[in-house]
Amino acid sequence: MAQVNEIKLRIKSIKETKQITKAMKLISAAKLKKARRQLEHALPYFEKVRSTMVDILMHSAGVENKYFDLRNEKEGKKKAYLILTGDKGLAGGYNHNMIKAVEEHIKGDKDALLFVAGNVGKNYFLKNNYNVYMEFEYPVQNPTIYRARDISELILDLFVQGVFDEMYLAFTYMQSTMSIEPQVIKLLPLELHALKEHMKITEDIEDKVDDLIVYDPSPQDVLDILVAKYVKGVIYGAFVEAFTSEQSARMTAMDNATANADDMLAQLSLSYNRARQAKITQEISEIVAGAEAMK
Repeated sequence: MAQVNEIKLRIKSIKETKQITKAMKLISAAKLKKARRQLEHALPYFEKVRSTMVDILMHSAGVENKYFDLRNEKEGKKKAYLILTGDKGLAGGYNHNMIKAVEEHIKGDKDALLFVAGNVGKNYFLKNNYNVYMEFEYPVQNPTIYRARDISELILDLFVQGVFDEMYLAFTYMQSTMSIEPQVIKLLPLELHALKEHMKITEDIEDKVDDLIVYDPSPQDVLDILVAKYVKGVIYGAFVEAFTSEQSARMTAMDNATANADDMLAQLSLSYNRARQAKITQEISEIVAGAEAMK
């Protein structure tokens, strides 16, 4: 009797857990679709900003910008990382893979300044005595343009002040629901060849860039404004990619958990039926034995 009741309790517990995992999967799917729509609406604007920057740099001789300063004269450049991890767990290997990719890139440099968004990553790097920028308090959930603007302004100001010489952006890129890859890209200082590579510029496209465009009050002033918008766009895109990747990873993890729950329920149902049949057989045997004893 005790075994039958124990199996019934386990079946009830697994069914309740299965309901939670199915609900979490549906919630993650809804959040993923919403974030992707936001990014698709914003991307054309930021791509235009990028192409305009390339046009200014290619056709305005002598234009210089403080955000393109490679600081080649310095030795032992100070590095910084903007790292996007999850605010929550239950996402499979998502957070582990992101942290592992960052540590491989840092190569044990404990002096590197880390700007960590997401509680999981921040707690990990603090626990392992990395140089975490404690005033950086931003969630990864539900990314917005306004949050990206605040982060870009902070990062650009610190770069100009010389707090760091190079900034890398670490986030997870979702190529598909089955392919999620951590990436570490260089964000600052900006480089023309990197902008051109991102745009996949060819000689034909370069020929189409309009030499007749006039930038007012000057190409330098326009470029200063565009850089801030460009960095904001890159950060916003990274936040959306990280958020959608986390939701996709959680969808997969919850789907696997639901499938495992179904397998466990099938096994427990079989065990329950066997235990129940054994109990019935035992009761029949006891009745038969009692009847025989009364003869």
